Amino acid sequence: MAQLDNKIPATLIPGDGIGPEVVEATVKILDALGQPFEWDIQQAGVAGVEASGDPLPQATLDSIRKNRLALKGPLATPIGGGFRSSNVRLREEFELYANVRPARTLVPGRFEDIDLVLFRENLGGFYVSHEYYIPVGDDPKAVAVSTGMNTREGSKRIARYAFEYAIKNNRKKITIVHKANILKALTGIFLEAAREVAKEYEGRVEVDDMIVDACSMQLVLNPWRFDMLLCTNLVRRYSV
Repeated sequence: MAQLDNKIPATLIPGDGIGPEVVEATVKILDALGQPFEWDIQQAGVAGVEASGDPLPQATLDSIRKNRLALKGPLATPIGGGFRSSNVRLREEFELYANVRPARTLVPGRFEDIDLVLFRENLGGFYVSHEYYIPVGDDPKAVAVSTGMNTREGSKRIARYAFEYAIKNNRKKITIVHKANILKALTGIFLEAAREVAKEYEGRVEVDDMIVDACSMQLVLNPWRFDMLLCTNLVRRYSV
């Protein structure tokens, strides 16, 4: 296919680890399809630290703001210390509150005819990593504390995004996934807000809810029972 004349400016972040290899292969596929992008290559993660001493350099942020379109590879985050996740910082910087993950069967096998769409709230919960230590005696790190936060407005925003997607794409059912039996406030407010939004779509989209433990089991035993999953931040990671 011939290259298109009118190029679209886009930021390209190769990333860390297998990132550059994966991104290179992706760009080759896009090239073969006559891709319309003019890439501005920037760095982030470990590569950002090595290039400029910052895991999320200002030049990278400026490029994304200018182009309003970015393709990135995986970004590494140090384990148990070091800098804060560049992925989390990117989400916060650009308010990327909706993580949308379609999941469909590509290769026939055990799970055939899978057609799911997962919606994950991207800015709240425990994954925002607001953490600190409490010293006790001579140990400055005797107690580790991690605080999670969900807002009613943020929960309604991701829920409404999911319901609007369902209407536009002729999806039939949304399952709200939560841990409100244990995290009664943190995920309870998410469940409550999602149910409030669901009332606005009554008769157009079927709704139920499920504790993440049961949802995880059903995704293995009978994934065909699901159409769309609406999840808090960490719940989606633990269920799939």
